[in-house]
Amino acid sequence: MLSKTSIFVAVTILLACAAVSGAQGLADVARAEEARRKTVRVPSKTYTNDDLKGDNNGATVASPAPSTATSTPAATPAQAGKPAPPAAKPDAAKDAANEEEPKKDEKYWRDRITAAQQAMARNKVLVDALQSRVNALNTDFVNTDDPAQRAVVEQNRKTALAEMDRVKKDIDTRTKEITTIQEEARKANVPAGWLR
Repeated sequence: MLSKTSIFVAVTILLACAAVSGAQGLADVARAEEARRKTVRVPSKTYTNDDLKGDNNGATVASPAPSTATSTPAATPAQAGKPAPPAAKPDAAKDAANEEEPKKDEKYWRDRITAAQQAMARNKVLVDALQSRVNALNTDFVNTDDPAQRAVVEQNRKTALAEMDRVKKDIDTRTKEITTIQEEARKANVPAGWLR
């Protein structure tokens, strides 16, 4: 008959093996997420006091979009007798600027803050999982007698620690991003409910 101690040791070993095998794929998931984040960028525009003008009623009005001037090459002798092509309409430049800049309504602010908060939440879960992985690897390192296996465990532990440091730096970046979004919203007089 098995003693309680041997059953406890067997269960502990099984749980440790399950944690190690499941956590090995976690680093791959983290690398894939990092690659995905590098390809997705949210364009943002920072407004300054120069971008806004006050009118007589005290309301602020956005300044008109700056016109884009293009330089034309000097006319060649063959083109000298031809009339110059008509300049682009000013309305076309204004329409192009409006199409590029998203409408900053409730959906814009809510989507922007939600994306940043979700990225932060994912990173916090990832840090917790990586910490569990590091703890399991520390236990494996202490309990392994074979030098070759210890070297493999130590390399995996170093990799997990490096990934955890990277994710912690990304959490700091996301924290700053959330603060920046909140500050931009405050300056734009966005209702606080839009950022919840």
